[in-house]
This record gives sequence, C-alpha cells and structure tokens, in this order.
Amino acid sequence: MGLRPTTEARILDAAEDLFFTRGIAATPIDAVTARAGVSAATLYRGYPSKESLLAAALERRQRSWRAAWDAAVERAGGAEERLLAIFDALETFRDRPRGSRWCAFLGAAAEYAEAPPEVASAVGDDTAGMRAHLTELAVPVSGAEGAAELAERLLILVSGDLAMRLREPGYGSSRARSTAAIVVAAARSDRAARADG
Repeated sequence: MGLRPTTEARILDAAEDLFFTRGIAATPIDAVTARAGVSAATLYRGYPSKESLLAAALERRQRSWRAAWDAAVERAGGAEERLLAIFDALETFRDRPRGSRWCAFLGAAAEYAEAPPEVASAVGDDTAGMRAHLTELAVPVSGAEGAAELAERLLILVSGDLAMRLREPGYGSSRARSTAAIVVAAARSDRAARADG
C-alpha cells in the first residue's frame, strides 16, 4: 500500500526543508516524521530507507528546477539569452519557499564518499539533464560541433555559482552570468571563424 498524495507531499516537503538546510547526515528520520506529522511506519511505507527518501526529494526538486529553468528560457529573447537563462532561473529558484543555502544536488554529492545507488542516480540524472539541455541550447550559438564544449564550460560556471552561494550567503548570479556571456560570445566568434576558415 502506497502513500496518499497529500501525505507523500508532506513527507517530501519535510525532507526537503530539513535535508537541504540542516544537512542530510545531521537530519534523523524522526525529525522528518515530526515535521511531516506522520509516524515512522507511514514514512517507511513509502520510503524504505533514508536514502530512498532523499532520492525522491531530489527527483521532485529536479522536476521543479527544470520547470523554473524552462520558464526562464521561454521568457528569454534570442539564442544567447536562452542559453544564459539558466542563471536567471537560479535566481528565481533560490527565492522560492524551499530554496536552500546552495544546490541540493551538490550537497547530497558532498555528504557521501560513496553515494548509495539511488542517491547517485538522482545526482547523476540532474547533472546529465543540465548538460543535455545546455548542449541543446548551445547549438544555435556555437553550432553542433561546439555545443558540447560550450555546455561543459557553462556547467562549470553554474556549479561555481552554486558553490559561491554557500561561501557567501546572498551571493547573486550576476557575476557568473556576465562571465558566461563572455564564454558564449567567444563560442559564437569561434563558430564564425570556423565558417570563414
């Protein structure tokens, strides 16, 4: 027997609030059950381990993040702005009620020397999803031959931006975005040079 959607939402809300602000190791399951207002038996009916609960919270967060990013891309103007929209989405996402001190996926990866399979899968899926979407958005800017490299450079800037939020609370994405704009402009120039050459 699974969980009712409202109960599942309460459990995932509690897990997200606690895991991504206090830390995963520092949050016992009884803190999650107390915050969600459910018994341990109810929680374990839906999530047989703390790791499966964490993976579910990460997967839900990834869907929410992707929706915020897609909305930022839709609002953007040209191809370069659509590519840089990830930084606008980071600002919007961070200001949501369940925004955390930094990236929940980086935090989960940092807490485990060797992540359990379900957690490693959730973190890997998020990374692969960002890489693939950035590559897709990069094609109109850098051409198909340069898109993967441009996406990788932007992924590094995104990760650095997220890490700076932990170092300096309140850190904004404007510096990372302006640096990314330089990287994007260079990729466009490289494409033009390849076309002329």
